[in-house]
Amino acid sequence: MATTVRWQGVYPALLTPFTADDEIDLPLFARNIHAQLEAGVHGLIIAGSLGEVSTLSGPEKLALLETALEANNGRVPVIMNVAEAVTREAIRGAREAEAAGADGLMLLPPMRYFADARETVEFFKAIAQETSLPIMIYNNPVDYKIMTTVAMFEELAVLPNIQAVKESTRDLTNITRMRNAFGDRYRILGGVDTLAFEALLSGADGWVAGLVDAFPQETVAIFELAKAGRIDEALRIYRWFMPLLELDILPKLVQYIKLAATATGIGSEYVRAPRLTLVGDERERVQGIIEAALATRPVLHVS
Repeated sequence: MATTVRWQGVYPALLTPFTADDEIDLPLFARNIHAQLEAGVHGLIIAGSLGEVSTLSGPEKLALLETALEANNGRVPVIMNVAEAVTREAIRGAREAEAAGADGLMLLPPMRYFADARETVEFFKAIAQETSLPIMIYNNPVDYKIMTTVAMFEELAVLPNIQAVKESTRDLTNITRMRNAFGDRYRILGGVDTLAFEALLSGADGWVAGLVDAFPQETVAIFELAKAGRIDEALRIYRWFMPLLELDILPKLVQYIKLAATATGIGSEYVRAPRLTLVGDERERVQGIIEAALATRPVLHVS
């Protein structure tokens, strides 16, 4: 039985761990999921950009989904990311995810083609009409060069299963624009770690997080404290967290966050080529940020 997707709270964009032999490390993937669940996350997103989706085969994505569903055991919704260049392949991926038991989908605009507004809306509609799963649109024009505007969301509003947006425009005023235009028609989840606290205070319903892969307890604490109105306490953790959160907005975010997850015992450094593991001064610099944070890790008092 599917788990209801409320599109609220902390949704980790999960890493895809690999072995030294370039196979998916499913036991380590499950270990990270258990750490997320113990920290109190509200959903799980698999095979996203941070999960190196562009390097994964169809069977590998389904193996991740199967492992996530087993480890999760119905506690929170499991969301499959769909990121394809061809509409029919995106539809196929959505159908396969639904058949395999996913609770919802995160949907990116067309990959490798700069679609205009009409093409992007038709892409989203075509997929939504071929699945009953609830959908969150990933709105990230900084990285994917396509902006899903308020006018485009107006067109998409006729489809009831398009329910949420991962707000990664890096323009906090867009949260207010969406609220002014649609009220609560769409759930809004902040998608940029370095703007997460501000997004929550601006009315976002949740946080699709990256550094949560290494620091789930601190991420959930910020969300819970912010929503409880305990702003000073949330801000104290957020300020400690910021040097780490800044790793999420850099081109090598996958390698950086994997290094952090390795340091906290719930990940490994291995990435899939053409990505390469960090070496030399770059690795030392990032490792220094992580070690400094671990040395001053805050004591959490959320309850």
